[in-house]
Parts: sequence; C-alpha cells; structure tokens
Amino acid sequence: MAGYEKLQKMIQSALKQSAEESSMLLNQELTVKDTEVLEFDKEAYLADMEDSAFVVPVDSREDYPGRLHLVFSLRDAILMSGILLGIPPGRISEKRKLLILEADDIDAFSEIANQIIGTFNSVFQPLLANKFHLKQLPPTKFVPQVDEVTDELPVPAEEYLVYKAQIQLGGDDLNRFDILVPLSLAKCLDPQEAIRESQSEDSAIHDQAESLRRLFPSDADGNALSGTTNGVVKEGSVLVLEDDPDQREAVKGFLLANGYTILASNLGADMKDIFAMEEIQAVVLGMQKADEWELSLCSKIKEVSGNSHLPIIVCASQWTRTGIFKALKCGAKDIIMKPYEQNELLGKLGKFLAAA
Repeated sequence: MAGYEKLQKMIQSALKQSAEESSMLLNQELTVKDTEVLEFDKEAYLADMEDSAFVVPVDSREDYPGRLHLVFSLRDAILMSGILLGIPPGRISEKRKLLILEADDIDAFSEIANQIIGTFNSVFQPLLANKFHLKQLPPTKFVPQVDEVTDELPVPAEEYLVYKAQIQLGGDDLNRFDILVPLSLAKCLDPQEAIRESQSEDSAIHDQAESLRRLFPSDADGNALSGTTNGVVKEGSVLVLEDDPDQREAVKGFLLANGYTILASNLGADMKDIFAMEEIQAVVLGMQKADEWELSLCSKIKEVSGNSHLPIIVCASQWTRTGIFKALKCGAKDIIMKPYEQNELLGKLGKFLAAA
C-alpha cells in the first residue's frame, strides 16, 4: 500500500537487526524477508486468521503513545521457546502438534520478544524527533473459534497497518509473524501529507485494484484453460450474473472464446431454475454497488446449489475493507475490480476449476 514508507523502512531495519540477535540467542540462523504491508480493521484481520496465535502487546510510551501487537503463530512460539530452553526436538514436535504451551515456554518466548522490542527501541529512537520507548506487556494465546473475542482481546478494535514478515529459522519457513500498528500510532510515527484533492479518481481506483490483486492473486500467466481438456470444460458450466447487458455479453463472449460453457443472466434470475438446468462449477457475480442485497446473493447461491465449496468470484467497481469482509463472510471465494480484465478473470477461474 502507498504511504508510511518511513515507518516501513524503520520496521524492516529493526526486523533484520532483531533476526541477527535472535540467531545468536537461539544458536540457529533466523532470517527475515521483506515485509508486506496491508491495512485491516480487527474484524477483517481475525477473519484472515486460521491458526492459533501468540499475541504480545507492546506499549508505546513517552511522546508516541499507543499500543502495537506482535502476533506469532502459536506453533512457532512453542518451537522457538523450546529451542531456547534446550527441549529435545521430539518433545518440541509433540508440543507443537498438541499446542502445549507451558509457563516455562511463555517465559522463554517473552525473552525472545523482549529482545525484539529492545532492538526496535534502539533502531527507532535515533530516527524520531521526540522520546520513544516500547515496553512489553503480558502475552496471551488465541485459538480462533475457541477463545472468546472481546473489545480488547486478542487485540483492541482499531484500524491497523499490518506488517507481515516472512521469517525462516534454520532454513525452514515459519507460519506467522505480524506487527499490528494502530493507524493512530502510525500517523504519529510517520506523519502523512494530506491527500491532494487533485489526485485523480483513476489513480485511486488503480491503487485499490492493485491492493485487491495482492490480496487475491490469480494465475500469473492468466492460464485460462487450467481445469480443462483441449480447451473445453469437461463437466459443468460457469454462471455469469451481471445486470449490465453490455458487460454480461462481454464476459460471456471472452469466456466462450476460451473454451468455457456459459450460462448468463441478470441478478434477479431464479437461481433454483438455473441450478436445476445445469451443473454449475463456478459463478462470476457482477455487482453495481456491492450492497447488502447484492452480497446476500452469495449466500443464496451457496444454499440453492447445495455446494458450500462452490467458487464465487464477486466483481464491483469499488470496494471498501468492510465490503470485502462482508463478501467473504457471505461466501465469496475471490474478489476483483471492474472493469473486467480478461487475463485476471480467466486466471482465477482456471485456478478454481483446476482445484475442483
């Protein structure tokens, strides 16, 4: 995402230095690749969390008040604490499998987290105009679908910049290390100029489209015929639902030209009749506003089809973070921006049909 370049460079520098110091602490090489930066609210961030997590809250004090969070995979935390404690590899594997986190593990990992926080203090302070200090607070574990979500746990309900770091320990990829910085704190650490009124709408839409493509990548080559044989889908059809007749015919045309069997209709069509006529393998759902009624069609399609895994690609000219979350919650499998780009849509359809 655009903006906060200074903050991203500071975090990246602190992470690389932390990796070097953690390598010495663990007696194993720990490396950090470049971080990806996304913007989430709490609800959307937790919706993206599938594995159990170990959450370390960190107070930012002095002239930059706020609270950020270090979020690790719980299994990674058990691994690193086990290495620091000298636990035999077989026992570490067992504890990771069963998600066993004991008091000694928490203390050991808190030492690792405290080392990371100390490095952030030493890297950030010389680059900031005023006093800056981070202090670790008691960590917690969070198991999705099991532990209760409250206003404050596992993280407070705020808008966050989420810095996703890819880390390796001993050459093996670890699962998760996210740094959640509240937007209010990010703006203090790296003040942004006001967005100029002259910024073109096309540029804003382009940035939004690029963000969506990073969140929902498709086949990089736009491989239209994945999941097909000799360019023809062997079983089932693709359903295109679009109220704009020109857009509907355009999508229908280029999908037909690439070997797909197509059913096309408007959003008000009788879904029961459609699914009674053909075996539908995927749905392209074009929307005008991405409002509650249009998004509710995802749930209706899943219900009528009787297939909870039916891939639905929803398309609209604009998306908000809330809209994206609602679309996913309603059952959308992927999200793209209008106007339809042939290679992008073909790549996503190919990916889903190949996995069917």
